[in-house]
Amino acid sequence: MKKKDQGIKLIVQIPCKNEEHYLPATVADIPREIEGVDRVEILVIDDGSTDETSKVAKEVGVDHVLRFTNNKGLAAAFSAGMDTCLKLGADIIVNTDADNQYCGGDIPKLIAPILNNKADMVVGDRQVETIPHFSKTKILLQKIGSMVVRQLSGTNIPDATSGFRAFNKEAALKLNVISRFTYTLETIIIAGKKSIAVDSVKIRTNSKVRESRLFRSIPYYIKESMISLFKVYSMYRPLKVFTYLGLSMFSFGFLLGLRYLYFYFIESTAGHVQSLILSAIFLIVGFQICLIGLVSDLISINREKLEDVLYRVKKIELGYNNQVEKQIDSK
Repeated sequence: MKKKDQGIKLIVQIPCKNEEHYLPATVADIPREIEGVDRVEILVIDDGSTDETSKVAKEVGVDHVLRFTNNKGLAAAFSAGMDTCLKLGADIIVNTDADNQYCGGDIPKLIAPILNNKADMVVGDRQVETIPHFSKTKILLQKIGSMVVRQLSGTNIPDATSGFRAFNKEAALKLNVISRFTYTLETIIIAGKKSIAVDSVKIRTNSKVRESRLFRSIPYYIKESMISLFKVYSMYRPLKVFTYLGLSMFSFGFLLGLRYLYFYFIESTAGHVQSLILSAIFLIVGFQICLIGLVSDLISINREKLEDVLYRVKKIELGYNNQVEKQIDSK
């Protein structure tokens, strides 16, 4: 946190793409005075909008606008927003959606665990089963996805896909998003693996105003989410992932080898040479995958050291460079 004489600054970041019609309601719903916070500011990240999103943002009183010249995706907009908030001197960062899905009046509740030093990161729990416009299929997918994320991350977050979340400065400095699809699942796994204190609070949602642009279709969402989860988890636990995969291949090859030995000693091996060949292939491939896991684990150790260096560099940058990047349009 900042020194006492400087006070606590909260910045609410809103990633946007073509949200000129919905942004005013979202901004109006954000409280400008919160107990325990000295200053509340709003940052809009315009992700290459083709409408008047940036202009509308300034008209409705947004403090800062960061605009991309082309669409880079939600994960990139989130990461750029976090970096910008840190450079603007934020002690607490709240992320919310531009379609006014989340109730801005719940921001005080969302940041309470951070203000009370009980958490570094807080995720809003929408209680998806209570949302009227969520189909049974979507609710089921959300619950299954959250359960998988809880198992992979070692956290206890009931609504892993919620974009309404808060971070203190330490958490924001340590999170490095690599996914190009979404940040929601990845940041929870990273938080779990980096021992960032994560909590959740129940929040309210507003009425639906438009269809989700991230949830194009159920098969697409499942595919992209599974890829993101596998990529992030294998990045932090490569030895475990590749060992399980390698042992599965090795075991299958071993069983095929036993099958061939059965026919060799009990019956005729005629017509079963294929089992021997497949057994050898699976045994070799399984062993090689285990070796890849070992090498990947060594690379992972090096990556962790590099992330620690990046964390220290960010802290030095924030400590000695108080100038905000030129592309940030501030009031």
